Amino acid sequence: MACAQVSARRVDEDAFMKRLIFVVEDEIEVSEMAQWCLEEAGYAVRTFSTSNVIQDAEDSHPSLMLITMMMPDGNGLDLCRQIRENRALARTPIIFLIPESAEEHRALALESGADDCIVKPFSPRELVARVQAVLRRFGPANGRSRTETADLVIDSLAMKVSVRGSEVPTTSLEFRLIEYLARHRGQVFTRDLLLDAVWGDMQFVTPRSVDACIRRIREKIEPDRTSPTYLKTIRGVGYRLDAVAAWQLTPNDGCTCLACTTPLGASRLASSERRRRPST
Repeated sequence: MACAQVSARRVDEDAFMKRLIFVVEDEIEVSEMAQWCLEEAGYAVRTFSTSNVIQDAEDSHPSLMLITMMMPDGNGLDLCRQIRENRALARTPIIFLIPESAEEHRALALESGADDCIVKPFSPRELVARVQAVLRRFGPANGRSRTETADLVIDSLAMKVSVRGSEVPTTSLEFRLIEYLARHRGQVFTRDLLLDAVWGDMQFVTPRSVDACIRRIREKIEPDRTSPTYLKTIRGVGYRLDAVAAWQLTPNDGCTCLACTTPLGASRLASSERRRRPST
């Protein structure tokens, strides 16, 4: 069986043995396949056929969540946003399971805060590989804290970015673009997709607006902006961030006010600024 092959190809099994993964999927066959393959790969798995999983996640602190797009009692996009707005869960990696006939859902999933997407039906090998790839992006390196090993340290609440230990000034738009690319490290994005995800409905923006913002960001974060190593251009396609990023949570000193207990991602803070972009 394919899952047996996945099991035989485990990488650093001990590092993954105790990691818990939530599978939020109401299709029984899909849920059982995901559980079987992930358990064969050395993960602990809990499955849910309901979107009402926030309390369980707060109690169990899963290392990653697989979420389907539509549930009988809710919407996967709404669940993803709830997770990103929950202080205890905001940094939990999320992978969406999307139908093959609804590829347009990929952009919606990424915009809502997902870290990756897998099209159903998926192969066992792809599922495990994508899960491992996302966990590597969010996991510690060499036993040290992620902020010690990261190229970029992002404080979403304060909207600050530090590069190699030094804070760099950014506009709100530059910050949103950096954070969006950092959450999807290693993925290539076209200019149009970045416009939809970061600029939203702002007026008078074009693909050239992305180029200009990328250029300004490179001036601030690249060791040598004439030869970018963090933020790369993929000729004929778009841009990809290769820098390793970590997220810094701002201490709230025990405060229980709404601002401290319900942090919003910077990309959502921007929603009040957005205006409808004229159609072309």
